[in-house]
Amino acid sequence: MRPVDLAREHGLSTQAIRNYEDAGVLPAAGRTVHGYRSYTPLHAHALRAFLALVPGHGHQTATAIMRAVNRGADEDALRLIDESHGRLLDDRRTLQAVEAALRDLAPVPQERGDTFIGPLAGRLGLRPATLRKWESAGLVRPRRDPRTGYRVYSAADVRDVRLAHQLRRGGYLLEQIAPLIAQVRSAGGVAPLESALRDWQARLSARGRAMLGGAAALDAYLRARDP
Repeated sequence: MRPVDLAREHGLSTQAIRNYEDAGVLPAAGRTVHGYRSYTPLHAHALRAFLALVPGHGHQTATAIMRAVNRGADEDALRLIDESHGRLLDDRRTLQAVEAALRDLAPVPQERGDTFIGPLAGRLGLRPATLRKWESAGLVRPRRDPRTGYRVYSAADVRDVRLAHQLRRGGYLLEQIAPLIAQVRSAGGVAPLESALRDWQARLSARGRAMLGGAAALDAYLRARDP
């Protein structure tokens, strides 16, 4: 089987096939008497496995998995797969924490104008040190006044502080609050977040399904390698 035969099935270039072999994604090809690469159905299985692994695990992890398999380190490959599944589970738990937090939220009042750390802390019954701690944890990102160096909280910053304050009173940990605040910030507020959460859930589900497809293709490759 020529490189072009292997490439054609997946709409790839022959150079991509050579690159995958050089990277260890494919096992080493044989050579013809004239020095040309010669591939077998086993290489086709390897390529299908790699391309199926990429959507669920990402290019870097998929490459590491295939390299491990091709050097005979199957346990290393399985460990990489387990770690990738663990990251997906962590992401699912984060999403669940965000959804639970939003269900418990009181409406966040709309803020106008800028304020400083002292007045903001006073309005919420907090210590300025608490707001500084939340800033260190990434919950809020006030800018600095260029002349005085004081923290200046915009309306969006105040919204984030109020949201964090509500969640802390609800018993949520800073590491649980941080991803929620990040989602609120990227969505532009709490209201649009419902759609963002649906999209987030859809992406996680697609990733999980892709991992299943990758596992099936990798198993087919291993069965072909070790009949």
